Amino acid sequence: MSIQRIETGARMSQAVVHGSTAYLAGQVAKGASVTEQTSAILAEIDRLLAAVGSDKTKLLSTTIYLSDMSTFAEMNAVWDGWVAAGHTPARATVEAALATPEFKVEIVVVAAI
Repeated sequence: MSIQRIETGARMSQAVVHGSTAYLAGQVAKGASVTEQTSAILAEIDRLLAAVGSDKTKLLSTTIYLSDMSTFAEMNAVWDGWVAAGHTPARATVEAALATPEFKVEIVVVAAI
């Protein structure tokens, strides 16, 4: 079975397709708030899913990393408006130190194609 890599760099690919599954790298975005970062991240996830022939209705699992769990409701307000009703993935949300202090949210998704 072949492996397709999308937007491959020296350290990582933004997406990897194996069989009928797409694995997206953790997505982060600049922005002053969790709301802004989450919105930008979800737009990038939409773009990457489209690039591999998928969309948010085919999400299998999601892991969301927050630099501060007190922003859980703020992130969920954006997430709930984006995720497709009836197509919610298995999901975990955890607090973690992210790559740099400017990042407040990182989202990783796995989707079917």
